[in-house]
Amino acid sequence: PEPYSIFTYRYFVYNWPQHTHMAMYEGKCAGVVVCKLERHRDYFRGYIAMLAVDKQLRGKGIGTCLVSKGIRSMRGEGCEEVVLETECSNSGALRLYENLGFFRDKRLLRYYLNGADAFRLKLWFPGVDYYT
Repeated sequence: PEPYSIFTYRYFVYNWPQHTHMAMYEGKCAGVVVCKLERHRDYFRGYIAMLAVDKQLRGKGIGTCLVSKGIRSMRGEGCEEVVLETECSNSGALRLYENLGFFRDKRLLRYYLNGADAFRLKLWFPGVDYYT
């Protein structure tokens, strides 16, 4: 909900440029997903830091396409799980992510600066042994 500073964008894009994907429509940016991939404990965890789609172009599958592309790029580098946070009241985002297989892992109280709660969502992949 609250915008990131330019420094946060730079952090993600400069360190994980291969996991930043942009969708174009009629020569203009229609949306972007910004992700990172890092070791977390003893496995590789992907993180979706941001998904933004032009309000006039929502509902056309652009967000689903971008998130899918981000997941594929992270999986290609050994990602074993993907996580993200989204505002509990953001029904569109929750529907998009849950349709892609994400589940609600936990509720984060007063996560955002505006005091709103968030859900941490996770996506696990078949065949990955998570609890060995």
